[in-house]
Amino acid sequence: MKTLCMDTSHRYLVLVLMENDEIKASKSMYAWKKQSETIFVELINLMEAVSWQPDDIDEVVITVGPGSYTGIRIAMSIAKVFCSSKKKTLYTISTLQLYAGLDTCSVMLDARSNRVYYGKYQQGKCLAEGIKTLDEIKALSENMIGDVSLIGKEDKNPDFVLNFKELRPYYKKVDNIHGLVPRYLKEESAYLVK
Repeated sequence: MKTLCMDTSHRYLVLVLMENDEIKASKSMYAWKKQSETIFVELINLMEAVSWQPDDIDEVVITVGPGSYTGIRIAMSIAKVFCSSKKKTLYTISTLQLYAGLDTCSVMLDARSNRVYYGKYQQGKCLAEGIKTLDEIKALSENMIGDVSLIGKEDKNPDFVLNFKELRPYYKKVDNIHGLVPRYLKEESAYLVK
């Protein structure tokens, strides 16, 4: 089983090629607001490195959000077109869950306007997800991963590649590819320019 995993939902471009749950090639790079410019170049390079053709891919896994409004849609659009046209299986996973991996921790990602996307996880299992203010986050004394510089600490970023592999039991199969929409956790009005 050959799997392509993609995350473009936040500041990083993450691409993983796995075969029978063994990582064959991967790329994880800071690409804030440049994911759409680099994803195809990096994906082609990875596929050439392992001598894969697009038809070799059996399934695709993407993060479904929360995250950047445009960022989420980059990997999602590619996956939806590829999987629907090639009749491949599509899976999703929460962006926050990808950050947490199998750790017991909390994840915070910048949601702008002094708010963060927040998730609390215990060994891969989601205990809570939502939006919190920075003041609410500062009051917590939890092991935090993600954009912790927002509360005066050094950012902690996980091993995205390993997390894609280890979180396989948490992948959610998409039955209706055309009906798949991003999970923003914010109301649509929050994205409007004021």
